[in-house]
Amino acid sequence: MREQKYHLYLSENERRVLIQNLIWFQNKLRQEGRCTDAVDDLIVKISKAKPKKLG
Repeated sequence: MREQKYHLYLSENERRVLIQNLIWFQNKLRQEGRCTDAVDDLIVKISKAKPKKLG
């Protein structure tokens, strides 16, 4: 069974805030000695996503 894909449409400001918070969460996980693989993947995906104009 295929995983369901989700699409987020964010402004540049929302995207920047999202990445900042993911990095904060990643640092918190590292301090606790926990795995950060999932957060790392999200940061890369969001950083590489191409901007798309709507409307």
